[in-house]
Amino acid sequence: MIIEPLLPVAGALRGPLLAELTALYASNLTFQQLSGDFPDPDDIRPEQVAASLAEELANPDTEVLLARSQGRLAGVAITLAHHPDPADPDPWIGLLMVDARQHRSGYGRRLAGLVEERFRAAGRDGIRLAVLENNPAALAFWTALGYDVIDHRRDHSLGRPCSVLRKALKATGAE
Repeated sequence: MIIEPLLPVAGALRGPLLAELTALYASNLTFQQLSGDFPDPDDIRPEQVAASLAEELANPDTEVLLARSQGRLAGVAITLAHHPDPADPDPWIGLLMVDARQHRSGYGRRLAGLVEERFRAAGRDGIRLAVLENNPAALAFWTALGYDVIDHRRDHSLGRPCSVLRKALKATGAE
């Protein structure tokens, strides 16, 4: 698996990449139903995905990472280098989504590891994320990867109840 940043482009995201991203988002129906990120989780439109990603990319601290395996889009991760709360020193994973047809294939674990490695290489010593309280499968996934619940609060965008998790990032070669 390789990851590459999605670079902000003038105007809307178009073409085959947008079709791939829309298919990836739409494949995760259960998550879309839980999150409420799209008005109709059964009918996610390319223009909605493009608008969502454009909003993310408008923040200079946000990076959208595309994960490819065998040339196909396998997942996406959205990271935030600096949380809006200045008291929070850690970068965040805002979204990590794998094509639902590839669930339980190890892609999510590999993508999470690659994101962690990027932050570790940048000298960061921890990483955080929030899991929707109504998503026990996601909580189980992240805790299996070594993330610990450190708080419970509502998310900034939609006020949804979440568990906040953190994982310490040990320096490469550290025990």
